[in-house]
Amino acid sequence: MLSRVLVAVVGIPLILIVLLFCPPVCLPIVLCVLNVLIVYELLWATGALKQKRLVVYAAILAMFVPFWYYFGGSMVAFVVAVFLFLTLVALDAVTSAEDVTFEQICMSFFAGLVVPMMLSALVLIADEDYSNFLVVLPFISAFISDAFALFAGMLFGKHKLAPKLSPKKTIEGSLGGFVGAVLGCFAYGLIVELAFGGEADYFVLLLYGLLASLLAQLGDLFFSYIKREYGIKDYGKLLPGHGGILDRFDSVIFCAPFTFIMVHYLTFFQF
Repeated sequence: MLSRVLVAVVGIPLILIVLLFCPPVCLPIVLCVLNVLIVYELLWATGALKQKRLVVYAAILAMFVPFWYYFGGSMVAFVVAVFLFLTLVALDAVTSAEDVTFEQICMSFFAGLVVPMMLSALVLIADEDYSNFLVVLPFISAFISDAFALFAGMLFGKHKLAPKLSPKKTIEGSLGGFVGAVLGCFAYGLIVELAFGGEADYFVLLLYGLLASLLAQLGDLFFSYIKREYGIKDYGKLLPGHGGILDRFDSVIFCAPFTFIMVHYLTFFQF
């Protein structure tokens, strides 16, 4: 537990610095690094890491995604990138002396494109009006939901939520996650109003908190499903007390694109 707290104490300020105080280009750079680590963790977890060329192709594609968003998301660039990736993978599959399975190919595509596109939606949020106040929302909803779910489960947990996927998760913990996300979004609205002179739409914030917590918990369970499918406990050991990058950012991966959709159509704050 102490190691989890220490990682949070160090990690959360670093996240805020990147999101709020660094030049805009720093966000896609950081996401490049995170995406490559996610590629490594997913392909290690699923046994595809031994296919070195697949790892390289997936890593290059994962690095492309945040900058593709950052520079405007040209469909031509996207088609070219996916075309080159699939062409190289196809050539490798039909010419390699090693046995490259279709499962490994699919996982490299999932790790190299699908997950990076979801996480890198943070770049799209950062391009919205009043982005400094919006880009932190996925982290507020995901991290506070996770924290409240953990402590509520420890204190009150009796009924298993998904015993086959994550034996320690409970219904009581899940409900705590919803409460935490809603309270966190409400508190954030108050901070924006009192400290920055904005006007928060609390209905939108509370609705967002509920739905984002649901997606955060779904993301957690989904990546737990992958771990159980391949018989591993954690995706890595990079973050003490948490595991790998995926063990910490699994909920954010689902919250980031949802947040972009919400802020694109609804108004959270007015100034």
